[in-house]
Amino acid sequence: QVQLVESGGGLVQTGGSLRLSCAASGLTFSAYTMGWFRHAPGKEREFVAAITRSGSNAYYADSVKGRFTISRDNAKDTANLQMNNLKPDGTAVYYCKAVVIAVAPDLNVYDYWGQGTQVTVSS
Repeated sequence: QVQLVESGGGLVQTGGSLRLSCAASGLTFSAYTMGWFRHAPGKEREFVAAITRSGSNAYYADSVKGRFTISRDNAKDTANLQMNNLKPDGTAVYYCKAVVIAVAPDLNVYDYWGQGTQVTVSS
């Protein structure tokens, strides 16, 4: 049974930092591309960042470039999101997601979500 468990959320002032972690179990972690999304009240869920299986490439939403850093540790089956210079619009529930494309026995995409962790940025 696949589980993704986020942690590290909390209340922080504008300009502050938080580090989110996503602990994975029940899957071959190194085979999955990992990503972070967030869902703010009254808004659509939005992409934040993603990192390739080896960790060699990372991608970010324009709104967080230069402030957020995604990383992973395949030995510990964890993905992290370092968030610096947080702004009030960063208030949201942050979710991690694991995605893999399987080609056998047929082409299919498998994805899993964590339960989310709340981040609140006070102004």
